Amino acid sequence: MPFLKFTSITKRFPGVLALDGVSFSVERGTCHALIGENGAGKSTLGKILAGVYSADSGQLFLDGQPIAPSSPLAARELGIAMVHQELAFCPNLSVAENLCLGDLPRRAGGFVDRPALRARARAMLATVGADIDPDTIIGTLSTGREQLVQIAAAVGTGARIIVMDEPTSSLSAAETADLFRLIRELKARGLTLIYVSHRMEELFALCDNITVLRDGHHIATEPIPSTTPARVVTQMIGRELRAQTPAHLTRDLGPIRLAAENLASPGAFTDINLVVHAGEIVGLAGIVGAGRSAVVQALFGLDPAVTGQVRVNDRPLALGSIDSALAAGLGLVPEDRKRQGLVLGLNCRENTALAALPLLTRLGLVRRTAERALAERYAKRLRLKTPSIEAITAGLSGGNQQKIALAKWLARDCDVLLVDEPTRGVDVGAKAEIYQLLDELACEGKALLVVSSELPELIGLCRRILVMREGTLVGELPPASFSGAALMQLMAGLPAA
Repeated sequence: MPFLKFTSITKRFPGVLALDGVSFSVERGTCHALIGENGAGKSTLGKILAGVYSADSGQLFLDGQPIAPSSPLAARELGIAMVHQELAFCPNLSVAENLCLGDLPRRAGGFVDRPALRARARAMLATVGADIDPDTIIGTLSTGREQLVQIAAAVGTGARIIVMDEPTSSLSAAETADLFRLIRELKARGLTLIYVSHRMEELFALCDNITVLRDGHHIATEPIPSTTPARVVTQMIGRELRAQTPAHLTRDLGPIRLAAENLASPGAFTDINLVVHAGEIVGLAGIVGAGRSAVVQALFGLDPAVTGQVRVNDRPLALGSIDSALAAGLGLVPEDRKRQGLVLGLNCRENTALAALPLLTRLGLVRRTAERALAERYAKRLRLKTPSIEAITAGLSGGNQQKIALAKWLARDCDVLLVDEPTRGVDVGAKAEIYQLLDELACEGKALLVVSSELPELIGLCRRILVMREGTLVGELPPASFSGAALMQLMAGLPAA
């Protein structure tokens, strides 16, 4: 008898059929991969199991018994917990307060029993080997350690099933390795894990079985040894995905669009010298904390402490001024689209037009017809999957949100585009579309500086790759020298092989 069984699960949202009759089983004590394109229904299915959503129809079975968790608390009582992609804590409270928030120990008079609170939190952290002070304010923790606390909250309350939604999307390589070790330990203890991710190499390294969803439908469930990454990709997108050489690599470079000399910011980076030509995509590589994001943010005017010289189209740029950066033709697609790139409460039309509002206003009023035409144009160009451009952005999949974050700057027609982690949390099909878009922009004469933690992404997309380590530029690789090994040697400060 299957430990966990999904039978004909269907879920509708306004204008969207998120899941349509999905059925498959999960075995006890396994790590079960759940994969599909953005919008395929993976996170929705996980949230139904964890009590965040209720299915419109269909049935869940746990150990042969029908279940219908109506809330996360009800799911927890059944032994089901979820580690969310966006970590779900109160950042201004302590680790102990977050771990015990739903059931605070009390003393006589109703006051919180602080010693008991700390003791309970220490016991929960110990279940996952987390050496974290329970009194630490959770907003001060790194993403990896915050995630560890979230896993402790699940294991410490007796979870038998843990749903992990894109758990490594914001982790460093070291934090990812620590998470993998913990997942293997949990599986050895008999816990069942449902692992939602776009990263194929993780799934094939960690998981026992894999389920593929496409457009809300169940496509396949297979043992990992019986399938291949190429087969899974074809199942996900319904076609073969062929690698293409970017067209901009064969074209002549234009004039220098962006030049930085002796760029420095105290405690962040120093002595940064770089140029980006029209028609060129330049990669910026480095381990987490190397200073890559700090550099692109400084170029865009977000760092008031930066010094040095920056020229755009051979004109000096006033540092520390976003207005000057915008006037010079710079655009920034930030690493965190939800917090920095989009206003999630606005609809697709409004978000697309945000950076171009000066071009769309007359006498202080937005010309709605022009705004709508602009949003429709870029929704079509980026193949945006949404019921309409009036749909609220928060309800879209991560890949479609990323497309809108890009569309916002395309609508402004920037000469220089700074792109930080262009495909974070994006499936392989949407990745290919974003790569094609960036290549098209370079062919149109734009200059692109792209930060990415995925080395194959930089190798497959860029004309040159600059490498940062500990706040300084330590090397530049031309295409003839591109390799993961060469990049890692520079990033980690290792001697050349």
